[in-house]
Amino acid sequence: MELAKKILNGFSISKSQRRFVQGLFMTILTVRGKVNFRNLSRYSARSEKTYARQFAKPFPFVPFNRQLINAVFGLDSERVLAFDPTFIPKAGHHTFGRNRFWNGLKSRTEKGLEVSALAVVDLTRKQALNLSVQQTLSAEDRPTDATLIDQYLNHIRQVQPTLLASETYLCVDGGLTRKKLIDGVCALDLQLIGKLRCDARMRYFYDGPKRPGRGRQKVYDGPVDWTDLSRFDEVGQDGEIFLYTACLNHVRFQRTLRVVALINPEADNPSQPVLLFSTDPDLDAWKIYRYYKARFHIEFLFRDAKQFTGLADAQVRGAKRLNFHFNAALTSLNLAKAEIMNTQPMDQPAACSIASVKAQYFNQYFLERIISIFDLDAKSIKKRPEYQSLRECGKIAA
Repeated sequence: MELAKKILNGFSISKSQRRFVQGLFMTILTVRGKVNFRNLSRYSARSEKTYARQFAKPFPFVPFNRQLINAVFGLDSERVLAFDPTFIPKAGHHTFGRNRFWNGLKSRTEKGLEVSALAVVDLTRKQALNLSVQQTLSAEDRPTDATLIDQYLNHIRQVQPTLLASETYLCVDGGLTRKKLIDGVCALDLQLIGKLRCDARMRYFYDGPKRPGRGRQKVYDGPVDWTDLSRFDEVGQDGEIFLYTACLNHVRFQRTLRVVALINPEADNPSQPVLLFSTDPDLDAWKIYRYYKARFHIEFLFRDAKQFTGLADAQVRGAKRLNFHFNAALTSLNLAKAEIMNTQPMDQPAACSIASVKAQYFNQYFLERIISIFDLDAKSIKKRPEYQSLRECGKIAA
């Protein structure tokens, strides 16, 4: 937690909140079971009321995560942004924001909460760290004319001033590929990378000779037939997947897109390509492919946060406490991954086992409790190699 302590010392917050937040991150990584006020109080000297009171106070999670990401990834690494919402199961009729949202795990809408996260993915280390997370408002809590896409855009708009100059490409899942989102992201001087429908209406650009005389020249040269990619440029092959690319016009989006068609001869329908796109028509096709593949690391963030840091364990109902809980869960995960990556080479993919970090924090907590209860000499014990061996008991490979 030295990195967290260093970052917190640079923030203009009260000493009590600084001590609480630093202790909270350690306790979240120590606790076994659900991450709620009662269980957190069992593994620390703070009461449930103290946690409830502190969770209602604002904390600058985005600036904290920004400094954390810069320290772990560096400023010169190749990176891409990833944005995605996730479903949070939640019972209770008085919880703020509870409504029907899409649950991708069950492929249907269910009652619960939804949060959207914006993460930074390092292409070299193949890891993602969360930059910002916000709760999605329910239909009753947002303006009548506001949609989910409007909320997602507002989230990205709020975080955009904190982005680095190298963080210009934003990857989203195919379910978010909407004209409103594309227009809004491009208005923020960002470029969007996503996935198109398999039956997207697109047109070739006309590159033949100009006709003589006055009047508008021919611009388009017919619709795209996705079963015939003879007019596409073949890029190469990645395993069993063949890549083809072309610069096309999307009829619905009214934009020029760089499209990458992926063909897998072993697929159930090999004649139907998977279509990736970028709003930057000059972006290399291989980069579009690599960037979109890297987007999936945000799914690992959600998975690990739900399994290890209690993202879905919030037993609070108010908007402020819910926001604090979601941010604390993902920021604690950031710190756990930072501890692992700081011990690994910067120029190689990182392997992160959050279960190992949790085991080490619990072992350390348990050993210190034994030392304290039996009034043992902590300095002499911690110098012995057996102490480190016991601290790493239960550690598993990533």
